[in-house]
Amino acid sequence: MTRGHQTNFSAEQPEAQTAPRLPLAHGDQERPEDPGLASRQRPQAPQRVSESASSGAERPLPADRNPAPLALERLRIRREFLYVAGGYSERRRLLVVQGRRRVPDRELVGEGFTSTKKVGGSVVRNRARRRLREASRVLLPLLGVAGADYVFIARQDTGTAPWPRLLDDMEMALISLRRRLSTGDSAPQPGSDPLSPARA
Repeated sequence: MTRGHQTNFSAEQPEAQTAPRLPLAHGDQERPEDPGLASRQRPQAPQRVSESASSGAERPLPADRNPAPLALERLRIRREFLYVAGGYSERRRLLVVQGRRRVPDRELVGEGFTSTKKVGGSVVRNRARRRLREASRVLLPLLGVAGADYVFIARQDTGTAPWPRLLDDMEMALISLRRRLSTGDSAPQPGSDPLSPARA
């Protein structure tokens, strides 16, 4: 039997060929990024300020901070501390902060630090005061009220508590005092001001 001329076809069908991937305009071989991705991303956290020069940790700035940091001056004499004690007070677990206006149009902010024997021995008290000074250096220029004086009083855990917790307590106390000093009348009663010129 004579077999007719037959074209020899392969029994297997050729596999579907994937279209070659062409390089993108900038040579990127990957899929282009979803154009809507950027709009769906969450906004970044606000700029943060370092908690201390040595720790490297960071914390958010309060929303009602001063537009420009205020200059500080140290309270050193007893009558200045007694004057501030007659104003407002905010107690927190790690510290007590007292605040009182002195001269409304004064640009400086006074700061004083104290630690009693209830906190511990001299080494413990000194450490507590140093931590209060460092925390005040970070927060008081941003949250203090111009023309007001502040006294920071150490408590038993001031010297040993984690640094972020101490900053949190001080920040919350200063924010509360800022509102009270800005809206309330903290002027001393006549004859009760140990800083008046007649008694200076």
